[in-house]
Amino acid sequence: MAQSTAQTMQPDSGRDRGALAAWGIVGLTVATVLLGALLPAARPEPSVSPADDATCLEWGDGCRVCQRLADGPACSLPGIACTPGAMRCQRREG
Repeated sequence: MAQSTAQTMQPDSGRDRGALAAWGIVGLTVATVLLGALLPAARPEPSVSPADDATCLEWGDGCRVCQRLADGPACSLPGIACTPGAMRCQRREG
């Protein structure tokens, strides 16, 4: 009988830990959403695409190459296992 009285007087520590973990997750989620909404977003600087730059005669992204021709721009087809990079001008006029 003494054992059952001792067991009923002890708090259920498993349930308390679960509730604490749940509130911790809720707190982290709320903090993350607030930080995302309140912090200024990183905005990339506007840049001119090599295709729009009249002085760029040839440009590419490491997978395909484009050239400015009299009929307009012409581009090669990318390879099957190519991972494109940043589009850069490879040859300029003059």
